Amino acid sequence: MIQRQQSLWLLLAAVCGFLSFKMPFFAGANETATSGGAAYVDAGSSFFLIVLTAASILLSLITIFMYKNRKLQVKLALTGLGISAIIIVLYFLEIKKLPGAIALWSVFSFATPIAYIMALKGIWKDEKLVKSLDKLR
Repeated sequence: MIQRQQSLWLLLAAVCGFLSFKMPFFAGANETATSGGAAYVDAGSSFFLIVLTAASILLSLITIFMYKNRKLQVKLALTGLGISAIIIVLYFLEIKKLPGAIALWSVFSFATPIAYIMALKGIWKDEKLVKSLDKLR
């Protein structure tokens, strides 16, 4: 299960999702603060980001253990890919409100959909291999 290539990619997606809770996506100045405090946007910045990031992490961890049902695994990975794309859109909607720059740690948020795509490629390769072995029987 963990030796499979897609399991490692899905684990990477879960780790990147977890790190997006800890590391900021955006760092800038907060205009509403009187002392000119810093403002950070991370996965814990808004309710929707918290829920969607947690859902993405859980979905990638659940998808790892669906290795016997590859069709369901593909559907779950596609759902995770869609959720991670929505998360990135929500980040950009959040940072429109603040002046500043995107932080270097935003790489984790951009790596999550890439990890889902690579996991999908691995799942399709497994499915193709199983189908070709069934033809030989």
